[in-house]
Amino acid sequence: MRHLLSLGLVLLMTSGLFAQKDVYKANWESLSAHNEAPEWFSDAKFGIYFHWGVYSVPAYYSEWYPYFMYRDNKVKEHHIKTYGELSEFNYHDFVPMFKGKQFDAEEWAQLFKDAGAKFAGPCSQHHDGFAMWDSKVNPWNSKDKGPKKDITGLLSKAVKERDMKFIATFHHARNLQRHEGNPDKFATYHSHFAHVPGTATASTDKKIAKMYGNIPADEFNEYWFDQLKEVIDQYSPDIIWFDVWLRMIPLEYRQQFAAYYLNEAKKKDQEVIIAYKQAAIPNTVGVLDIEQGGKRDQSESVWLTDITLSNKSWSYIEGQTYKTPQMVVRNMIDVWSKNGVVLLNVSPTADGVINQEQRDILKRIGEWMKKYDEAVYETRPYSINGFGNAKAEEGDHGGQTAKVKYTAKDARFLKSKDGKYIYLFILGKPAPGTVISTKELGVHKYYPEEGIKKITHMGTDTTCEWGFGDINFELTVPDAEMDDIANVFRMELN
Repeated sequence: MRHLLSLGLVLLMTSGLFAQKDVYKANWESLSAHNEAPEWFSDAKFGIYFHWGVYSVPAYYSEWYPYFMYRDNKVKEHHIKTYGELSEFNYHDFVPMFKGKQFDAEEWAQLFKDAGAKFAGPCSQHHDGFAMWDSKVNPWNSKDKGPKKDITGLLSKAVKERDMKFIATFHHARNLQRHEGNPDKFATYHSHFAHVPGTATASTDKKIAKMYGNIPADEFNEYWFDQLKEVIDQYSPDIIWFDVWLRMIPLEYRQQFAAYYLNEAKKKDQEVIIAYKQAAIPNTVGVLDIEQGGKRDQSESVWLTDITLSNKSWSYIEGQTYKTPQMVVRNMIDVWSKNGVVLLNVSPTADGVINQEQRDILKRIGEWMKKYDEAVYETRPYSINGFGNAKAEEGDHGGQTAKVKYTAKDARFLKSKDGKYIYLFILGKPAPGTVISTKELGVHKYYPEEGIKKITHMGTDTTCEWGFGDINFELTVPDAEMDDIANVFRMELN
């Protein structure tokens, strides 16, 4: 009898009767029940990803090469001069040239970890329709073509083995040709590929048409969703990030995606994040991303910004230039002080090389992050974000630019989660003997029982002299070696 009962239990379980039911339904009310910004994300502060794909082969202008090569401009002129007429050489003809022979997932993951990143991953698919994973849904993928490697799978494994979270970013909502039923209306901004008769963009071959988004909208929406399900099922990303064109996907598909992702994560006991831009999904469901910039003021909710290490484009191009470690880190500190998290983009060559110039910058960032790790990771915003006189220009996508030129006259705050420490970041290299004066901490003069007990310059462990004026708090920079990126003073509270 006992044997029969056990057998019956096994049959019930295998029949799915005891299978875990979906927690989340495909509507915003149900989806809002999940924690859109888990604590690990607030603790992480910094992640790295990369724009690397077929567009890396021409290495000209930007990752928007396929957008411009079918429109009348200098990119098209360059393409015809270099590769031939569009009737003979199309964007998909670059695919066999995208070999990535020197790509090394283990080495890249270690590079990102050494730079201080707590999460990392690829641009899994850009607007160009080429999937950077082993796909059965998309015939244009990195396992079957080009590198002949499962880029996303290899990175997922290498990143997770190093105790980092894994991010997969998606830009493919823009891949559909949205010419509103008029094929001649190919200049629409929301279609990545123009519909140009006599070229592959207008091909009726099913395989080619799929890459160029020359398919019916209903079919494309299913295709968009199926590719996401494939990545979720195969790699279990901790963050799925979307570019701004997520808004172009019908509401029901966005909700179905979110429900599928969150339910799968629940089964795996994963705390996951959906990152979005503008108003593609509610802020109760995902984390807002502001491209190439950040909020001007402190935010109650956690947010994200994606920024480039490079100056000219997101992908590698010939003649690329890069930001200094000073600019990158100082602008990151500003983001952290306002309850933000940073996603930094690097740009490998088509061969799979992250060049030495980028590596040197990442190494210097990593050295700084390691020196001041206590003041960065697992911290929270202070009651005010900081003070100073640096001028922050408008960002191209909202908020302020990610290229603010901060100096030692600018400061930002963070605090430890347990409330025992305040961390004062000076965004430059102050000279010994300089008096840092601010009324922002002057209140501690009147509440000594809650006030400052000791101040130490982190990195050198030098004790600092400090006190109060009439209304200002005053800190004297000690005679110690100052960091040329930014310096942190740990304030121990009573």
